[in-house]
Amino acid sequence: MEQLIGILEEIKPGFVFTGRDDLVDSGDLDSFDVISLVSELNNAFDIDIPVEAIVPENFNSLEAMMALIKAQLED
Repeated sequence: MEQLIGILEEIKPGFVFTGRDDLVDSGDLDSFDVISLVSELNNAFDIDIPVEAIVPENFNSLEAMMALIKAQLED
């Protein structure tokens, strides 16, 4: 989780991500942020997040992002 938070802080410095479940829905993470995040996650965790997984539900919270990362690590 710490590595994920570090990546998010690089993309949106000073933003608080914990305790949120609406990061995309609220517009706090826009489409450019999500694409940047996907690229960073792919590199950091040596995964390949498929296009069909790039949906708001997978990026609205830290927990959803971690679940996505774990699912890709298991593939």
